[in-house]
Amino acid sequence: MNEKSIQILEKYLPKTYVNQGQQAISSLENEIRVLLEKGKIPEKGWSDERIEFLLNYVAFMDSNNFSESCGLGEREGRVFSRLVSKRHYNFAHGIGRSGDLNEIQPKAIGSSLINRLTNDMIMDFVKISGLTFAKKCFLVPMATGMTLTFCMLSIRQTKPNAKYVLMPRIDQKSCIKSIVASGFTAVIIENKLVGEELQTDMNALEAKIAELKPENIACIFSVTSCFAPRAADNVEGIAKLCAQFNIFHLVNNAYGLQSSKCTHSINQASRNGRVDVVVQSTDKNLMVPVGGSLLVAFDEKNIDNITGFYPGRASMSQTLDVLITLLSMGTDKYRALLLERKDCFDYLKKELKRLADKHGEKVLDTPHNSISIGFTLTHYGDQKKEITQIGSMLFIRFVSGARVVASGENKEIGGIKFQNFGSHSNDYPCAYVTAAAAIGETRDDIDMFIKRFGKVLDSFKAQKVTSATTTAVENSSNKSPPLTKAASHGNNSHKKE
Repeated sequence: MNEKSIQILEKYLPKTYVNQGQQAISSLENEIRVLLEKGKIPEKGWSDERIEFLLNYVAFMDSNNFSESCGLGEREGRVFSRLVSKRHYNFAHGIGRSGDLNEIQPKAIGSSLINRLTNDMIMDFVKISGLTFAKKCFLVPMATGMTLTFCMLSIRQTKPNAKYVLMPRIDQKSCIKSIVASGFTAVIIENKLVGEELQTDMNALEAKIAELKPENIACIFSVTSCFAPRAADNVEGIAKLCAQFNIFHLVNNAYGLQSSKCTHSINQASRNGRVDVVVQSTDKNLMVPVGGSLLVAFDEKNIDNITGFYPGRASMSQTLDVLITLLSMGTDKYRALLLERKDCFDYLKKELKRLADKHGEKVLDTPHNSISIGFTLTHYGDQKKEITQIGSMLFIRFVSGARVVASGENKEIGGIKFQNFGSHSNDYPCAYVTAAAAIGETRDDIDMFIKRFGKVLDSFKAQKVTSATTTAVENSSNKSPPLTKAASHGNNSHKKE
């Protein structure tokens, strides 16, 4: 509210009350000024009312909200449903222009401001997370799999004759499909088993580069966040190979921002080798609805090449979700959530070890995976159908996220055949179940999981004992009892009679 408007208020209210109200408004306006000036996440999270004030205020800068708007084009930000309009805070134009996601949209100055501000805040967010060497960030309005495909498609601009994407084996369909969808041939490098952990086979990777020739390789696709017993890839070693052979290095850091080990390894890789683009999910790291991903680069031109490759405009729904979350969370709450996640990882591992001791199982030793934990299932049958029943029993008890993996499932994805799909290996030595400690998880969640998982294991064993007993009884009753000598004599005497 400007000075003149404040003076007019004195016509209706005592001056002391007007001054008090002015101070409250000035405080809010000052918070907004600092936010726009610094482009960083506030230390203390904002209230919902303050966030909505900012969004409603900025939305008035978009042409569809002008009081005297007269739009004659086919794309004028018209929204039929008032509910839809409210859901998007009256932002309707999206972000970018036809040639570049990061360009200013003349009809949507407010939307463009929100887009630029959010991307500045994302830079702050990823640096707090540990990617301190990042030079540029961008929020892409597509989920991780499609964003990975989009990154690979953009490589064709500079390497049109390349055919292959090399990837250490990761049994996640979206990773494999992202390569197939980009039109490249996926070359899967089998992992090596070190103790109980599956690690990147650097010798096999280097041998494959020599075999296929660097000029024919579009990129090497590495993964940092994954299900145990697979470890995070040796991104620093891969980065050195990429620098040596001039190969694009794409890192899928899907939910790795919440892990200081993952972010540290990427930082080191960027210092000592080549890391072009790092992709992470907004939903997994920021607890927002699925649909967005964060691009991080250590050279600004890599982001510019990708955003400039995007055709048309894009939705700003994901941008709004992230902006609102960052403002609501504040840096103090985010740092606390990161510490809580680490604590939950240690606590989950401790509780799983206690449960494993009780049931004669063990927690897999995977020191290079700081999010996911594996629990062996060596005493629960040797048939896939039998073991995976544990997963079903967990699910009907409302436990989600735990994955049961047993050998024997062969899959074909995008023309590529995988033996024992799900285990990241052709011949991992045992069946297991995985559980993860992710951001937003609490000790209460873990306690509930351990209690239900323990009951499932007890119930499964009881079912097996009952089934085995029933089978033994049935087998016994189906056999004809042998004739005794007395019965035999009796039969003979009967015949004589």
